[in-house]
Amino acid sequence: MPPSAPVPSRPLVRDRSADERRTAGLLDAARAASGTRVLAVRADAAPVRGDALVGVPVSALNEVLEWAFLGRGPAGEAVLLAVVPDEADIALPPDAAWSRLREIGGDLVESDASILRTAVALAGWLRDAPFCPACGTRTLIRDAGWARHCPGCGREHFPRTDPAVIVLVVSEDGGRVLLGANAAWGGARYSCFAGFAEAGESLEEAVAREVAEEANVVLRDVEYRGSQVWPYPRSLMLGFRARVEHDADAREDGEEIVEVRWFTRDELGAAMRGESGLQLPGPASIARRLIDDWYEETR
Repeated sequence: MPPSAPVPSRPLVRDRSADERRTAGLLDAARAASGTRVLAVRADAAPVRGDALVGVPVSALNEVLEWAFLGRGPAGEAVLLAVVPDEADIALPPDAAWSRLREIGGDLVESDASILRTAVALAGWLRDAPFCPACGTRTLIRDAGWARHCPGCGREHFPRTDPAVIVLVVSEDGGRVLLGANAAWGGARYSCFAGFAEAGESLEEAVAREVAEEANVVLRDVEYRGSQVWPYPRSLMLGFRARVEHDADAREDGEEIVEVRWFTRDELGAAMRGESGLQLPGPASIARRLIDDWYEETR
């Protein structure tokens, strides 16, 4: 008999059910329900088996810093986020292991990758921002983990998202791309240029400024290419592609970027196949998506 087809992974969360978040007592009711599943997040790691997130029962958790409602699973069961301490020891289901978003994000089925990015970002806010930034009073959790109320001054607070830009720089003739080696990586990995948008600055202005500062080139034809949640700790990366005015002007700033280099499509292809020492961004990153898109378009 031919081998049976593999059973496709079911997403941990089928419906984010945002309209339920204001239901009174939602978290308490979900924790008490026998079918509830929990996505435990420890720093930026969660239990993973193969290409899918693994939920655990509420009973498996003995220390939780904060709870939040992530939505409903395939059978309509509640799915909760449990923010656990970094040293938490949780009995995981067989063959499951703690995996970091940076390492596993590119291998997960997209529905699970999306909910893990959300969970890591929300967990960071719940863990790191318990006090009102206006008056210093400890806030109260509202909307099933998605808002905070300050009993001191009455303000409402929500998870922050900081816009950041990332750009793939293409040569004048379109045949090469300019990548930079960041000092934080020891100069071993080459990637796109990125930075946070400053107050009062448009995204296009942020792209031009960052690349001018880091690589000394002037850009034209700045084109938006897509976005990616990047919860380190709360960024939204907005991806662009642009051409340079003059290839020869490229020069690293010597501080944040220790080297800039032009790469041909063949050089990138060799790196993707593991045939060279060039290290590129990981598959879970928008930087790699920008590079891969250009590579495929020039085939």
